[in-house]
Amino acid sequence: MKAIRVHEFGGPEVLKLEDVPDLQPGPGQVVLRVHAVGVNPVESYVRTGTYAVKPNLPYTPGADAAGVVSAVGSGVTGVKAGDRVYTSGSLSGTYAEQTLCTETQVHTLPDNVSFEQGAAMGIAYGTAYRGLFQRGGGKPGDTLLVHGASGGVGTGAVQLARAAGLVVVGTAGTEAGLRLVMEQGAHHVVNHSAAGYLDDLMKLTNGRGYDVILEMLANKNLGNDLKLLAPKGRVVVVGSRGRVEIDPRDTMSRVADIRGFTLLATTEQELREIHAALGAGLENGNLRPVIGQKIPLSEAARAHEEVMKHSGALGKIVLVV
Repeated sequence: MKAIRVHEFGGPEVLKLEDVPDLQPGPGQVVLRVHAVGVNPVESYVRTGTYAVKPNLPYTPGADAAGVVSAVGSGVTGVKAGDRVYTSGSLSGTYAEQTLCTETQVHTLPDNVSFEQGAAMGIAYGTAYRGLFQRGGGKPGDTLLVHGASGGVGTGAVQLARAAGLVVVGTAGTEAGLRLVMEQGAHHVVNHSAAGYLDDLMKLTNGRGYDVILEMLANKNLGNDLKLLAPKGRVVVVGSRGRVEIDPRDTMSRVADIRGFTLLATTEQELREIHAALGAGLENGNLRPVIGQKIPLSEAARAHEEVMKHSGALGKIVLVV
């Protein structure tokens, strides 16, 4: 089979398409014929060798994919050969024509959902759900700000929040991004590139502020987010690319929280909750992953360049296999 392999840490150019042996499942394991792969920013961080998690070289990147089960190992009862599934993790990496997973890492993909959409689920929608509900404590009636709502996590968060009865405000930096966020169910959208946008965001709450803020670029926005919070509000840090200076008094006066998380620290029970909810959302049509770009597997380096752009994201980038 063909797979992307990384033999040394570095820039996107270290992603090489190679021939590798076909995969075979062991006990409790599943092999998928991959049709689409989700590309996530964390994979570009890992590739550089500067991330907290550093895999042994050589390795195949990726945790998200969708495809068809081609083989199962002994003891596997939840899926069988021929089933359509998406992954939320992988033992072998997903930037490949095949991927090896544990049974708990694969989830049913409804017939009404494309493989490209399935590949957008694992990290992006898992992050959105965990940030919004498990860490952010979002509940019906809360006012939510998704700060950077046009990317894969942001569009997922907007859809999840709208379906759960929150009042949803999303930001984006382009007119195309604003249209996309509104189409996903946001009640209001604001251009975070415009002068005075923070005042506009506060006016939308009649001066009260936001119960939950999902922040995609904390190194740029966290200090301002704290000033936008309602009493006992929570900023959930989804992404950050550096350091930031804040005024702690903004948390004191509002009795506010800054909450971080990583999917790597999610428990098995929390993961079961996440994917039960995501599966139901796919089945009933509340969740509709937006695919921004489809890039061939052989051009994984270009996909990494695209996923690291700071602005203009429109949905999810996927590799097609």
